[in-house]
Amino acid sequence: MVDTLKAETLQAIEAAADPAGLEEVRVAVLGKKGRVTGLMKDLGGLDPEERKARGAALNRLKEEITAALDARKAELQGGALAARLESERLDVTLPVRPASEGRIHPISQTIDEITAIFADMGFVVAEGPDIESDFYNFTALNIPPEHPARQMHDTFYLPDAPDGGRRVLRTHTSPVQIRTMRSVKPPIRIIAPGRTYRSDYDMTHTPMFHQVEALVVDEATHMGHLKGCIIEFCRAFFDIDDLPVRFRPSFFPFTEPSAEVDIGCMRSGGELKIGAYGDWLEIMGCGMVHPKVLDNCGIDPSRYQGFAFGMGIERIAMLKYGIPDLRTFFEADLRWLKHYGFVPLDQPSLAVGLSR
Repeated sequence: MVDTLKAETLQAIEAAADPAGLEEVRVAVLGKKGRVTGLMKDLGGLDPEERKARGAALNRLKEEITAALDARKAELQGGALAARLESERLDVTLPVRPASEGRIHPISQTIDEITAIFADMGFVVAEGPDIESDFYNFTALNIPPEHPARQMHDTFYLPDAPDGGRRVLRTHTSPVQIRTMRSVKPPIRIIAPGRTYRSDYDMTHTPMFHQVEALVVDEATHMGHLKGCIIEFCRAFFDIDDLPVRFRPSFFPFTEPSAEVDIGCMRSGGELKIGAYGDWLEIMGCGMVHPKVLDNCGIDPSRYQGFAFGMGIERIAMLKYGIPDLRTFFEADLRWLKHYGFVPLDQPSLAVGLSR
């Protein structure tokens, strides 16, 4: 009887096609009303010797059935996992699903918008290294040794170069202007977007941020051209045809005369709105290139003159798109990027619009 039950049970275990079927076999044999359990209950009616022999045989049978059940269970689970992996296989070469669509970061979008506007004016993009020498970052720009901008609490200084020269993380993109003027003969018309670095951190400052600067050098450029270029840019960027723009006298070591540029705005109820509302907001600095800067670059200031201006990219992006905190640009929060980001294929242009 025991041998017959063993053979039938092992055959049923082997035939089980899934964990549920295997559990049915276990209950039918080892459950409270199972066949082995019933035989164990019958031991009480046997004489001692026969009870001892039958009990040992049933215990062995129970152990063998349990081992067979465990082995088959592991086999079925492994097959189920393999089937699941096969059915859930992903082709990583397929296009990204719309639900997982990426977004263009507002900084990248704003740089593309700026580039589109100035490209229409005939400017080209110029680039330079993030690690600069003291000469390109300060000296060539007519920034004297005692100027506060050179202080270590404002500037990230690096170990000196092999030749002993001081090296810094550039504090503005103006060194790109110097490199361009020292390598290209006038006429020059460039914009220089890129990362810059200063030792500061709060809601409106971060140690690394982005600037864009523009430079024009030729024999006929004057302050009127500078003003017209900036006014055209501001009205195109903010998409306000009658946006008021004003110029206030200021001072920068590398330009003379120099000016701060304000645009019209309104501050009401904790909200800032750009437009012709009677109030003013400063957004950039500008001026005519200082003759000493031209001379430092090997350009004859008696023959050539030019203008330059620069602005913070994060700042104008915050103004245009209502982003309240500069630090969020660099926190890599996908929820923030999904809210403020842009569709990848929606490239800005003056023909179809800068941002849609």
